[in-house]
Amino acid sequence: MNNLRSVFAALSDETRFGIVERLMSEGELPAGDLVSDSSISGPAISRHLKVLREAGLLNQRAVGTKRFYTVRPEALRVVADWTMDHRSFWEASLDRIEAALAAEEDI
Repeated sequence: MNNLRSVFAALSDETRFGIVERLMSEGELPAGDLVSDSSISGPAISRHLKVLREAGLLNQRAVGTKRFYTVRPEALRVVADWTMDHRSFWEASLDRIEAALAAEEDI
Protein backbone atom coordinates (compact mmCIF):
# COMPACT_ATOMS: atom_id res chain seq x y z
CA MET A 1 0.00 0.00 0.00
CA ASN A 2 2.90 2.40 0.68
CA ASN A 3 4.05 2.07 -2.93
CA LEU A 4 0.53 2.80 -4.10
CA ARG A 5 0.47 5.96 -1.99
CA SER A 6 3.75 7.15 -3.50
CA VAL A 7 2.44 6.40 -7.00
CA PHE A 8 -0.73 8.43 -6.40
CA ALA A 9 1.29 11.23 -4.76
CA ALA A 10 3.63 11.36 -7.76
CA LEU A 11 0.72 11.40 -10.23
CA SER A 12 -1.15 14.08 -8.28
CA ASP A 13 1.08 16.77 -9.75
CA GLU A 14 -0.14 18.07 -13.13
CA THR A 15 3.33 18.19 -14.66
CA ARG A 16 4.26 14.67 -13.56
CA PHE A 17 0.91 13.32 -14.72
CA GLY A 18 1.51 14.98 -18.09
CA ILE A 19 4.97 13.42 -18.36
CA VAL A 20 3.54 9.95 -17.73
CA GLU A 21 0.72 10.55 -20.21
CA ARG A 22 3.18 11.68 -22.86
CA LEU A 23 5.50 8.73 -22.32
CA MET A 24 2.53 6.36 -22.50
CA SER A 25 1.41 7.80 -25.82
CA GLU A 26 4.82 8.37 -27.45
CA GLY A 27 6.98 5.70 -25.86
CA GLU A 28 10.56 6.16 -24.73
CA LEU A 29 11.82 9.74 -24.85
CA PRO A 30 15.05 11.47 -23.91
CA ALA A 31 14.87 13.95 -21.06
CA GLY A 32 15.83 16.71 -23.48
CA ASP A 33 12.60 16.22 -25.44
CA LEU A 34 10.59 16.45 -22.24
CA VAL A 35 12.35 19.70 -21.38
CA SER A 36 12.18 21.30 -24.83
CA ASP A 37 8.42 20.76 -25.09
CA SER A 38 7.71 22.09 -21.61
CA SER A 39 7.16 25.54 -20.22
CA ILE A 40 9.27 24.77 -17.13
CA SER A 41 13.03 24.61 -16.73
CA GLY A 42 15.29 21.63 -17.25
CA PRO A 43 16.14 21.35 -13.54
CA ALA A 44 12.42 21.38 -12.69
CA ILE A 45 11.73 18.58 -15.20
CA SER A 46 14.65 16.65 -13.71
CA ARG A 47 13.13 16.94 -10.24
CA HIS A 48 9.77 15.71 -11.55
CA LEU A 49 11.46 12.78 -13.31
CA LYS A 50 13.24 11.89 -10.07
CA VAL A 51 9.94 11.82 -8.16
CA LEU A 52 8.41 9.59 -10.84
CA ARG A 53 11.43 7.25 -10.79
CA GLU A 54 11.42 7.03 -7.00
CA ALA A 55 7.69 6.21 -7.04
CA GLY A 56 8.51 3.36 -9.42
CA LEU A 57 6.58 4.82 -12.36
CA LEU A 58 9.50 5.32 -14.75
CA ASN A 59 12.55 3.47 -15.96
CA GLN A 60 15.65 5.45 -16.86
CA ARG A 61 18.21 4.28 -19.41
CA ALA A 62 21.52 6.04 -19.95
CA VAL A 63 23.23 6.26 -23.32
CA GLY A 64 26.33 8.38 -22.99
CA THR A 65 25.20 11.65 -21.48
CA LYS A 66 21.56 11.22 -22.52
CA ARG A 67 18.86 9.84 -20.24
CA PHE A 68 15.89 8.05 -21.78
CA TYR A 69 12.64 7.48 -19.90
CA THR A 70 9.85 4.93 -20.25
CA VAL A 71 6.77 4.16 -18.18
CA ARG A 72 6.92 0.98 -16.10
CA PRO A 73 3.77 -0.96 -17.07
CA GLU A 74 3.84 -2.95 -13.82
CA ALA A 75 3.53 0.29 -11.83
CA LEU A 76 0.42 1.27 -13.76
CA ARG A 77 -0.93 -2.26 -13.30
CA VAL A 78 -0.91 -1.63 -9.53
CA VAL A 79 -3.07 1.47 -10.07
CA ALA A 80 -5.40 -0.40 -12.44
CA ASP A 81 -5.77 -3.31 -10.00
CA TRP A 82 -6.55 -0.96 -7.12
CA THR A 83 -9.10 0.88 -9.24
CA MET A 84 -10.79 -2.34 -10.33
CA ASP A 85 -10.94 -3.62 -6.72
CA HIS A 86 -12.67 -0.44 -5.64
CA ARG A 87 -14.93 -0.42 -8.67
CA SER A 88 -16.32 -3.78 -7.55
CA PHE A 89 -16.90 -2.36 -4.08
CA TRP A 90 -18.87 0.61 -5.40
CA GLU A 91 -20.85 -1.45 -7.88
CA ALA A 92 -21.89 -3.86 -5.10
CA SER A 93 -22.83 -0.92 -2.87
CA LEU A 94 -24.92 0.68 -5.60
CA ASP A 95 -26.62 -2.64 -6.32
CA ARG A 96 -27.60 -2.91 -2.63
CA ILE A 97 -29.00 0.63 -2.68
CA GLU A 98 -30.96 -0.13 -5.84
CA ALA A 99 -32.40 -3.31 -4.26
CA ALA A 100 -33.33 -1.41 -1.09
CA LEU A 101 -35.10 1.31 -3.09
CA ALA A 102 -36.95 -1.31 -5.16
CA ALA A 103 -38.04 -3.11 -1.99
CA GLU A 104 -39.23 0.18 -0.50
CA GLU A 105 -41.33 0.89 -3.60
CA ASP A 106 -43.01 -2.49 -3.19
CA ILE A 107 -44.18 -1.64 0.34
